[in-house]
Amino acid sequence: MDARTTNPAAVTFPFPFEPYPIQEQFMTELYQALEAGKVGIFESPTGTGKSLSLICGALTWLQDFEERKRQEEAQTLSAAETETKDKDPLVSTELDWITQFVQKKEEMDMKNKIKEEHLRRKRREERLEQMRHNVQLKFASKRKREEEDETMRLLQLSQQILSGGGEKEAIELDKEEEGLLLAEYESDEETKKGPEIEEEEDLEEEHVTKIYYCSRTHSQLSQFVHEVQKSPFGKQTRLVSLGSRQNMCVNEDVRRLGTVQLINDRCMEMQKNKHEKKTEEPEGKKKRESRAMCPFYCYEQMQFLRDETLVEVKDIEQLVSLARELKACPYYSSRYAIPAAQVVVLPYQMLLHELTRKASGIKLKDQVVIIDEAHNLIDTITCIHSSQVSGAQLCQAHSQLTQYMDRYRSRLKAKNLMYVKQILFLLEKFVQVMGGNVKQNPCFQKVPQDGTTLKSINDFLFHSQIDNINLFKVQRYCMKSMISRKLFGFVEKFKGTETCLSIKERQKAGGLQQFLQDLNQKSRHAADAPVGVLEDAEIGQPRTASPLMQIEGFLSALTNANQDGRVILQLQGTVAQSSLKFLMLNPAVHFAEVLKECRSVIIAGGTMQPVSDFKQQLLISASLSPEKITEFSCGHVIPAENILPIVLCSGPTNQQLEFTYQKRDLPEMMDETGRILTNLCNVVPGGLVCFFPSYDYQKHIQEHWEKSGLLKRLALKKKIFQEPKRANQLDQVLAEYSKCIKNCRQFGGALNGALLFSVVGGKMSEGINFSDDLGRCVVMVGMPYPNIRSPELQEKMSYLDKTLPKTEGVSAGRVLIENLCMKAVNQSIGRAIRHRRDYASIVLLDHRYSRPAILGKLPQWIRSSTQVKPNFGAAFATIRKFFQQKKSDSVSSS
Repeated sequence: MDARTTNPAAVTFPFPFEPYPIQEQFMTELYQALEAGKVGIFESPTGTGKSLSLICGALTWLQDFEERKRQEEAQTLSAAETETKDKDPLVSTELDWITQFVQKKEEMDMKNKIKEEHLRRKRREERLEQMRHNVQLKFASKRKREEEDETMRLLQLSQQILSGGGEKEAIELDKEEEGLLLAEYESDEETKKGPEIEEEEDLEEEHVTKIYYCSRTHSQLSQFVHEVQKSPFGKQTRLVSLGSRQNMCVNEDVRRLGTVQLINDRCMEMQKNKHEKKTEEPEGKKKRESRAMCPFYCYEQMQFLRDETLVEVKDIEQLVSLARELKACPYYSSRYAIPAAQVVVLPYQMLLHELTRKASGIKLKDQVVIIDEAHNLIDTITCIHSSQVSGAQLCQAHSQLTQYMDRYRSRLKAKNLMYVKQILFLLEKFVQVMGGNVKQNPCFQKVPQDGTTLKSINDFLFHSQIDNINLFKVQRYCMKSMISRKLFGFVEKFKGTETCLSIKERQKAGGLQQFLQDLNQKSRHAADAPVGVLEDAEIGQPRTASPLMQIEGFLSALTNANQDGRVILQLQGTVAQSSLKFLMLNPAVHFAEVLKECRSVIIAGGTMQPVSDFKQQLLISASLSPEKITEFSCGHVIPAENILPIVLCSGPTNQQLEFTYQKRDLPEMMDETGRILTNLCNVVPGGLVCFFPSYDYQKHIQEHWEKSGLLKRLALKKKIFQEPKRANQLDQVLAEYSKCIKNCRQFGGALNGALLFSVVGGKMSEGINFSDDLGRCVVMVGMPYPNIRSPELQEKMSYLDKTLPKTEGVSAGRVLIENLCMKAVNQSIGRAIRHRRDYASIVLLDHRYSRPAILGKLPQWIRSSTQVKPNFGAAFATIRKFFQQKKSDSVSSS
């Protein structure tokens, strides 16, 4: 099919209202990129209707694409039939019989393929139409499910009566423990498929052309779905939302487990019980809780829920609510809906991680992927494929696995024992690299010397003396045997007891066993920890519920190509506090598969500048030709006079502003910054947000101002708030900040608003809107360059210097530093302008912002209005005039 059969300029885009010219331009460029099968980098500032433009542009293309496909199939089918009827028999006899046979076979194959596609589409459309009109379907299924539940309750009651309520004493292992045993491991072949995968593929239907839309957070995905519902495509689009079990599980017993890993483990265990029930003979013995089956994992009910999902656009909350009503699992129902869906909405990790992608049933071949809020895409891919394990986790996993092996040694097959011993050997060597011993308490083992060492993958394998072990086979064994899940079940069963240790072994373990019991105690007291993470108070680092699962991630990371990553050995205090970290240096190697499979990939965001990182590190490094890349950056919907960006080079006393590490702590530099803020507080109405490069510098400069009395002078004009370090306090601070500004506007008084101290890269520099009076002025103190002394950053710079060319004589490593700085700046200063009638001033305090190379990395809509002011007097006059004019405009309009 010719991808350029439609002229995007002639396309009419359905829109819920009259679109802005920049929205029409955005949709036209998007349509053109999808039509040509290109990779697009799209920038559209917040407040310009980016989500709606993405929806209407992409779905218009999909609609046109499907219609053209239908027409071309019909034309081809008609032409084939006409050709068959009109074929001259005399000409046919003159053809060579082999050529004739081949031609007929090709014609029949094409004809049959087109007919099959027609039939599939017709059946799909008829089924969807039937579901739309048959509103009684879900109520009938609900009644049927209730009847089945009642039958199940009666059966369970009968079994309890027959069993007499007494439990029989287990002879060897009870049924619960039988489930903890590793199944016989058949093969080491990396290419062999297991029966579960084959079974799933047999049930899978063909995937229609679709758009995969992904974003960072659950709330952003929900917001996108709501925009689809309000758009002209809301009634006709088949959309499905994917999420984690933690967000979608409706089984309250499972949800109460809290952490992602515990929920995943219990869900998988319940599925296994469901499948085993088909082959097991019923027993009089009462089932234990761990052998329970999920009442929501019912194939028929999940099919009903899948159909309901495809008929009407729903976000995850609406899907979960309907799932409770139908008593069906929304997590698996949404997966069943993927093949027939036109739009699939999912989080970053589900799309960017290959194993997760495959497990979710996502197929990218010839599909469209839109990655929104993609300003941190490189960091996201790097984090997904990096891994870190602590000495405490390694020792804990070694002890757990040793106890597991000792208890079940006589029941494990030879190959299982071989791999378990290999894993134990790996754990032992990893701890030895830290200077420790797995048989001793890691909290009491001091490391030889604190410090950080970086090694290539091969060097680390040699240094650890594990280069003779095939990590690919170990990785495959871990995945196929589900050993981490089995081990976790074993630990859960025996936690708080010493059932599996003899007296002699307990004496031998000594301090280590006490250490493990302490960890178990802490895990039970950590119910209020953030979801998915347990905090080890003594060690001070987050740890997952199953240490072996975290270690599996590290082993998997070690199978990357030698040049694509580095292993970082960080020794700190004790073995427990020390860690091994795999740092992914080449994210392109994992993004290349997405680019290779997809028809088109769109990388979009409100602030994408500077784009050179995306092009060099993700696209060109993945062997994508520059001709396949298209860029689009639109202006803002606000009038040019509603924004005043200023680069301020010096302060009121003509002190040059240069916040380098060497100069920013000077008393005169901190005093000059205070004087600038004092003057701005006098003329800026409402809220003023001031960003500092780090928490440490914010604390240091505030302490200095407190001693000098400057903080009191600032408080005379604006009430001072500061960004909290704890995330759960953020909403409270923002609410009080907003309330203060509102009261000042309504009731007046000595204060004219509020001053908020924030940190670049902190909780308020991204995702928080300071619209209208909440952010009439944003001040950026200095340039927030990352810590150049960081070993990880130095290694990344060195890697880029070796693999990427210089840009205008500047090394790739140096470009990285500048880009990281300016990405952080752009995210922070973009918090102020949020809609068409909004206005604000942006003040950049550092003369280095005036350099052309730095100015060029600002977003186009800010850069075009930026004024460079060498001295404070001219800058202050411009800012005062700007706000006086806005006040005058407000009075005249009212």
